[in-house]
Amino acid sequence: MTEDAVVDVPDRDLLTIGAFAARARLSAKALRLYDRLGLLAPAYVDEATGYRYYRADQVDQARLVAMLRQLDMPLARIAEVVAAGDGLAAAELLGAYWADVEARVAGQRTLAEYLRGRLSGRSSEMYGKFTVETVQMPAQVVITERRHTLADELPTWIGAALGRLEEAARECGGVAGVPYVAYYSEVSMESDGPAEACVPVADEAAARAWAERRGRPWETAVRVEPAGRLAYTRITKAQVAHPQILAAFEAVEEWMAAEGLTATGPCRELYFADWAAAGPGDPVCDVAFPVD
Repeated sequence: MTEDAVVDVPDRDLLTIGAFAARARLSAKALRLYDRLGLLAPAYVDEATGYRYYRADQVDQARLVAMLRQLDMPLARIAEVVAAGDGLAAAELLGAYWADVEARVAGQRTLAEYLRGRLSGRSSEMYGKFTVETVQMPAQVVITERRHTLADELPTWIGAALGRLEEAARECGGVAGVPYVAYYSEVSMESDGPAEACVPVADEAAARAWAERRGRPWETAVRVEPAGRLAYTRITKAQVAHPQILAAFEAVEEWMAAEGLTATGPCRELYFADWAAAGPGDPVCDVAFPVD
């Protein structure tokens, strides 16, 4: 006997899985999967046979689940949309998901264009958009916060960490230089750094006292950054986004190689402007390497 066989069910208006699948324009296999995933449960399951039966008013929900899966929506988010029912709440959940998709695709499109430029030998053309210079930096006392982080979490962490350090600088004689983030290893979706947020301060003794009180929860530290020279290029707010910023780093590295200079420490991003007030075309950041 097949699952579409007519058996005694408590509600004669229920549909067998085959009849329901035909109405929903889905396969019985898909309906069993939705049941297993908790996205669309049958209205009734016969305890003796295990056969599934559905109500006619479940057709719209079945079609909704099928269409959301065609958007590659994660199962947990499909469950949220289905639970929200018809109406504005479900539409807003779908809108938020699709905005995330478009942002990811936009980033991937930009990365693909960047990689095409590299693979086609147009790297020098891309690097030519950046002006690289050097600047002498004085010795600085910096308070720092270090973290292992992946690329998708990095922008949020940078803003929060520099905000915490700039607040702490009030206890350390005030901010005495341009805040920056140093990278000790690659930060991507596969590599987690670490990265280190740094804020120069005026009072070393007060800074060390602050770090002692702060303890280890945020991996805080104090150190004296020695005087030295930076090779850098200045970029706009739009260019800070990944992967545009990769071209800036590589432009500085290419210039260093041409000048016979060697990096003496981790690369860094120096944030000298008010990020919130800056527009996409405003200069906000220096991409730099300490050099010998």
